Amino acid sequence: MGAVRIDCLLPLPASDLSDDAISALYDRADRSVPWLRVNFVSSADGAAAVDGVSGGLGTDADHRIFDLLRELCDVVIVGAGTVRSEGYGAMVLPPASAARRVARGLPAHPVFAIVSNSLTLDPASPIFTEAPVRPIVVTTEAAPHDRRTALAAVADVLIAGQQQLDPSILVAALAERGLTQQHCEGGPSLFGSLLAAGAVDELCLTVSPQLVAGDAKRIAAGALASPRDLALSQVLVSGDTLLLRYELRR
Repeated sequence: MGAVRIDCLLPLPASDLSDDAISALYDRADRSVPWLRVNFVSSADGAAAVDGVSGGLGTDADHRIFDLLRELCDVVIVGAGTVRSEGYGAMVLPPASAARRVARGLPAHPVFAIVSNSLTLDPASPIFTEAPVRPIVVTTEAAPHDRRTALAAVADVLIAGQQQLDPSILVAALAERGLTQQHCEGGPSLFGSLLAAGAVDELCLTVSPQLVAGDAKRIAAGALASPRDLALSQVLVSGDTLLLRYELRR
């Protein structure tokens, strides 16, 4: 990290930000207050993926922010479908990132929380077997009990809802474990359900300088009772890439 130049336009102009300066912009002053941040990348025409994965949209600046946001959180939350499609492994941060976390008084690695209704996860996956911190699998009462038992051997199984995920239970249960700074990396279905429940506090959105067209998904799927208003709190720029930060208005 640190190779690609990132400048700040809002809240105060600043040039060629260091990793420490960027982290200071995103860090929360009071970590005792639960806060759910969601991070996405989209094309200029609103596509959340190219050929089914978001990796084709990422730029060097997006990757830099992606890594720095992981350094600041207590838990990284990802839907199981995104874990599979994006090829997630164990939640292991690079040594420099782990060292910066420890210097802040945090564990070297954040907890990895995977959300799955069906529990079609392999307990023998490196996600679990190579995890530096015991992962959490978030599911519902309706999930198959044999799958819950199998996964309980390699992860903490957290029940958050009856038939469908209840985001309010998810946020509260993680906070009760001391995981107050919650960072969600998608996918669109999970983001949509979190939005519908009013659980999201912040959206970090990278606008990639590409046009995708076609029928690619947007960053949020599903229906909302009404549109959610956003307050723009930060604008970073790196070449042609915009890195935006919004807080959801209550």
